[in-house]
Amino acid sequence: MTILIFALVALAVCALLVLVHRWLWIRLVRDTTAPGRLPRRIGTALTIALPLLSVAALTTGRAGAPFWLQQTVAWPGYLWLAVLLYLTLTMLVAEPIRALLLRRLAHRDPSGAESGAPRPVEVPTATASAAATVTAEQPATAEQPVTDERSDTGEGLTRRRFVSRTVGGAAAAVAVGTVGAGTHGVLRGPRVKRVQVPLAKLPRAAHGFRIAVVSDVHLGPVLGRAHTQRIVDTVNRTQPDLIAIVGDLVDGSVPDLGHAAEPLRRLAARHGSYFVTGNHEYFSGAQQWIDHVRELGLTPLENARRELSHFDLAGVNDIQGELEGKGPDFGAALGDRDRTRAAVLLAHQPVVIHDAVRHGVDLQLSGHTHGGQLWPGNYLAELANPTVAGLERYGDTQLYVSRGAGAWGPPVRVGAPSDITVVELASYQA
Repeated sequence: MTILIFALVALAVCALLVLVHRWLWIRLVRDTTAPGRLPRRIGTALTIALPLLSVAALTTGRAGAPFWLQQTVAWPGYLWLAVLLYLTLTMLVAEPIRALLLRRLAHRDPSGAESGAPRPVEVPTATASAAATVTAEQPATAEQPVTDERSDTGEGLTRRRFVSRTVGGAAAAVAVGTVGAGTHGVLRGPRVKRVQVPLAKLPRAAHGFRIAVVSDVHLGPVLGRAHTQRIVDTVNRTQPDLIAIVGDLVDGSVPDLGHAAEPLRRLAARHGSYFVTGNHEYFSGAQQWIDHVRELGLTPLENARRELSHFDLAGVNDIQGELEGKGPDFGAALGDRDRTRAAVLLAHQPVVIHDAVRHGVDLQLSGHTHGGQLWPGNYLAELANPTVAGLERYGDTQLYVSRGAGAWGPPVRVGAPSDITVVELASYQA
């Protein structure tokens, strides 16, 4: 039954993509180019090739394709998905504008005056005799068109094509500009965000303790070693007391991405660097990455707890691990602790906040949502997560959700800039 549902959903998504691409081809290729000309052929070819590259980008990793092939299709395939989103949105906005302009042109004669009569058409000399023959055989009537849709000679057709090109070009410019700016934001690297979180049980001696929260780096065929180095440099500049990597570090195997993760070895914090799994680690082989980050100097918290000087630091596996029998175990991580001490929990997905509340956690640090990553994706993220980004309180427990330091799929962020958050703990006694 699960496989059947998945197949039906996949079929529906594919059908929707076909319809969207068909509509965009009509508006941006057919309506703006002449039949048989090179621009139309190029546009048609791109309409077929780009969605195929997107499908390849989404599937080659899961299919175990060579990493070089994943990298080859990832950039054009993923970027087209982002362009497709904003091109569709801008064209939906532009559609009524296009219709209005064409309606106004349909009621104007060449001089601009309102008229319902057909516009005169200048027939080229080379075709004058042929036109005369057609006219002799079949006199024109009011119902007959004055221009041939396959021709580029009629003034009315030229005007319609001009409107289509203007509206379509403006929509395409907005979409490409939006994606370009969003890509620059990701490749520039995450910015530092600072948040102060007061904890009732935190002793005065721990006031001002700084935790650098890094989530959703998503090393893969698009974001590699240079991206990791930017993150490490940014984190180290904040001089944190502790570093917490809260899942979705990678999209791929250690043999493919071990080199890209190597800069993590240079993370520096007084109380060390800690790691918990995200759902993407389980897509990539969680245990190999748990072992590898340990080699890089990070401490994995697999449903475990560390008693630091002034508070407890705990971590739970991601929910995705339940499929392997290694899901979150709050009892193992928090069950026997001294509840008079403050507890900070690292958990990739915000949805486990209710388990954290039941186990007396003071602060949960999470990621997973990307803040929506691509507007209006934040509205979809709100449907599946209690908090999409920022700090919120649930009973006696506070939840902080980072937007993440990287990007999944398209290396693009719109309305949800990437961040590394420095959480500064504050004591009520200070």
